[in-house]
Amino acid sequence: MTQKTFPRRSLFLATVLTAVLLAPVTGHADPTAEISPSRMSETMKILASDRFEGRAPGTEGEKVTVPWLIEQYKALGLEPAGENGGWTQTVPMIRTRTAANGSITARTSGRTLPLIQLQDIYLSTLLPEDRLQVKNAPMVFVGYGVHAPERHWDDFKGVDLKGKVAVFLVNDPDFDAAPGEPVAGRFGGKTMTYYGRWTYKYEEAARRGAVAALIVHDTAGASYPWSTVVAPGGEAYDVEHAATESRPVPVQGWLEGKAAAALFQQAGLDLEALRIKARSESFRPVTLKHTTLSADLPVTVDRLHSQNVLAKITGAKYPDETVMFGAHWDAYGKSTDAQGNTVIRRGAIDDGSGIAALFEIARAFKAGPKPDRTIRFAAWTGEERGLLGSGWYVAHPLAPLDKTAANLTMDVLQMAGPAHNAFIIGAGQDTLQEQFAAAVALQGRTAQPEAMPERGAFYRADHLPFARAGVPVLAVMDMAGKFDLLKGGTEAGGKWLTAYMACYHQACDAWSPDWDVRGAAQDVWAVWKVGHDVAFSHDWPQWKAGSEFAAIRQKTAPATVQ
Repeated sequence: MTQKTFPRRSLFLATVLTAVLLAPVTGHADPTAEISPSRMSETMKILASDRFEGRAPGTEGEKVTVPWLIEQYKALGLEPAGENGGWTQTVPMIRTRTAANGSITARTSGRTLPLIQLQDIYLSTLLPEDRLQVKNAPMVFVGYGVHAPERHWDDFKGVDLKGKVAVFLVNDPDFDAAPGEPVAGRFGGKTMTYYGRWTYKYEEAARRGAVAALIVHDTAGASYPWSTVVAPGGEAYDVEHAATESRPVPVQGWLEGKAAAALFQQAGLDLEALRIKARSESFRPVTLKHTTLSADLPVTVDRLHSQNVLAKITGAKYPDETVMFGAHWDAYGKSTDAQGNTVIRRGAIDDGSGIAALFEIARAFKAGPKPDRTIRFAAWTGEERGLLGSGWYVAHPLAPLDKTAANLTMDVLQMAGPAHNAFIIGAGQDTLQEQFAAAVALQGRTAQPEAMPERGAFYRADHLPFARAGVPVLAVMDMAGKFDLLKGGTEAGGKWLTAYMACYHQACDAWSPDWDVRGAAQDVWAVWKVGHDVAFSHDWPQWKAGSEFAAIRQKTAPATVQ
């Protein structure tokens, strides 16, 4: 997988050239005039209210959320785009809840190291079984757990992981590399590739027959603290898998950094020294000698049917071709903390802001002439649980993916006010990003590659299943760097980002009357402009030659699309 960034000079030239070819379409001096910050704020306020209970799939919160979304679609004058002429697509899921009142121990040469769930270790399962069990399974450290033939890298070296616990480092082999190390830049440097994502590591463990996969947590490599890891409290979701499909790794989880170091030390190993060795392509897996892991925790399993909520505006010239806008409606729901208090993780910004953007874009399209291509609007379920709703749609599309010209996804928009800049997630992937830079230039702003590519944002939102199916994508996620705000500059932008990340997936991601939503509205207008230009044309956005998704589109799309 290759993820390039635009050289700044090339980005500037491309932005200026494209801006010359595009004319403003709002008819107003203020290019955000068609997007209402006050309406966006009101939408987020409603979605984050007590009535919606944090919008977790399969809960009372979903029962309120889905009908409300349909009401908004109807009020906007949209057409249903779900199954059987309706507004929804059913996504069959399982929900597992692993209790903390069980036993987890690591044994080394007769010595026992108790591990406390949610404190030292975090275990969950995606299998519909009533107990999470691991019985004296040998443990093997596999470094970063990367098998990348195209980069001449293999951390596994043929090791047999069947029935064993695979222990991984988070992120890529070159994440901590110093300049001059042979691995430096091999995986994009600080720019995370898909090999660095925890989802890839769990998938690799499953492919190799491991009984469990554990990732050693460190805040820098994961891009979030331990509190974010344990926030689900043992709850996990997955879509229902057919008997013929591959099964997920039976047990997945994380080891807290200090607990991992203590475990390795008990096994006679130095975890920090192994981190350095794992940055070499000659690294070989290391067995934690005479060390086994055992776990026995009760699991509650529920089967449920959640919903993607889908609407459209049928195209006038090319109705079988699609431009899709998407955001996820789900958050983390309602729970009870250790003190017995009710906690609602409301998801006001993540991703109430995206749903608010979806409505504003739909309203802007309805205010104008009918588009040439069909516009589809998707409010996805299960994004926070592993991109489940968008992934299900891609596996069961309601419009041909080979004739889907673009997917534009909005997830976490900033609430700190107008800015001089905007960020491109995964810069260099496709031509939609160039169009976004041009749209931003019409606003008198500059587009920059994301400032923190180590977070792997390009692999963390609902556009990803579409990219993996070959559909060109644009993702706008305002947690990508410090905005240069009109009021306060990058210092103020950095303060907003720090404060938001402290609330990421927490109860404090709640609506505030103090937000300045005009900055989010700027980005929403730019996304609308990109989609508008694709919808009123018969051109096909293209992947860049260096993108890992270009070959997929070439194989799956008809010649007219390429």
